[in-house]
Amino acid sequence: MHDGKTETIILPYGRGRVSCSLEADCIKGVLKPAETHAPGDEEEIIRNAMKNPIGSPPLEILAKSASSVLIIASDHTRPVPSKLIIPPMLSAIQRGNPDAQVKILIATGFHRPTTEAELLQKFGKEIIENCIIEMHAARNPEDMVYKGLLPSGGELWLNKRVDWADLIISEGFIEPHFFAGFSGGRKSILPGIASQTTVFANHCTGFIAHQRSRTGVLNGNPIHRDMVFAAKKAGLRYIVNVAIDSGKKVIAAFAGDPFAAHEKGAAFVAENCGVPSIEADIVITSNGGYPLDQNIYQAVKGMTAAEACVKKGGVIIMCAACSDGHGSEDFYRWFTQAHSAGEVLARIEQIPQKDTLPDQWEAQILARVLCHAQVVMVCEPSARQLVQDMHMRFAPTLQEAVELARTLAGGTATVVIPDGVGVIVGR
Repeated sequence: MHDGKTETIILPYGRGRVSCSLEADCIKGVLKPAETHAPGDEEEIIRNAMKNPIGSPPLEILAKSASSVLIIASDHTRPVPSKLIIPPMLSAIQRGNPDAQVKILIATGFHRPTTEAELLQKFGKEIIENCIIEMHAARNPEDMVYKGLLPSGGELWLNKRVDWADLIISEGFIEPHFFAGFSGGRKSILPGIASQTTVFANHCTGFIAHQRSRTGVLNGNPIHRDMVFAAKKAGLRYIVNVAIDSGKKVIAAFAGDPFAAHEKGAAFVAENCGVPSIEADIVITSNGGYPLDQNIYQAVKGMTAAEACVKKGGVIIMCAACSDGHGSEDFYRWFTQAHSAGEVLARIEQIPQKDTLPDQWEAQILARVLCHAQVVMVCEPSARQLVQDMHMRFAPTLQEAVELARTLAGGTATVVIPDGVGVIVGR
């Protein structure tokens, strides 16, 4: 019996919100990062970090002897406030060497190219009109240079602009990452500007299945180890990484040495994002809204936070608009060509590192989640068939998803994780 009291649950969804009412006594916990108040406005936070670099001279000093500077920037799938980060980086380079040639390389990794409209939204008109911006294309071998063997044994091929530049720097943000431990830092190189051959080697079956390839884990993580090696081989010298809150506002910034600054930033994020693991029949979560909930591919990230709480055979409700559809034909095909998630997982587990296939890592993780729990997707109607093709359930509203989940799970105990990509469960 319920006591009649209800609570309104609100989650980010696309550029807006979705909500539902739940009986208060059914809610076993709401897991979200600690509230952190920024010490100043966003631009001031970034400028202060650059004035006090960690383990590195200031950027203007590094730029003095550099005639060619490569800025590696995040792509459209990341809510990095590039409009705020890139201008002070450009100003510092200008102060250090007014004659330096600067190029911005978009670290698409294995994602699709960023569109002109997305570039404009991300950088603003002034940067678009006054900077040379190039798009990394992982599938173009002619754009790559060989940099040796990764610790994993895979070949390291990187965008040839790393050989053009006297100074390589990057921007980005640090958040929990579902198999690299944390985003940011070294990730701008691998997978950011790596060839598909290198991405495949790093994202192989064995590494994705490794017990240390998990959210919030760097020590002993084989994927992270390869990424650090790649960043060093590329010659990455300096980063500006930020941490953001649920409203996508900058709450901290870390500039300087790519490894020391990233380590400090990861420690900050871990401290703020750690939440307990509370088992429940149903876990409701999101991918933090736009841009990370554009497709099913990205939504897998948020599902892994819910996976850490939902009981075996329970239900995960994932709220993600998926206006961009599945996000990857290769990822989608793994599920349309299999009778079950278990079949997908069994097939992938037989693939050796050298034969890694496009986007099998995302399919591997989604299949793992689906073998543990059922998934109900609250998304745009246009994605309904895609969701069903991938062995998940569709619900047009969060309230309807809750009713369906209760029927499927046979219970009402519920945990809410408002932003699944913003927490480290069990920390």
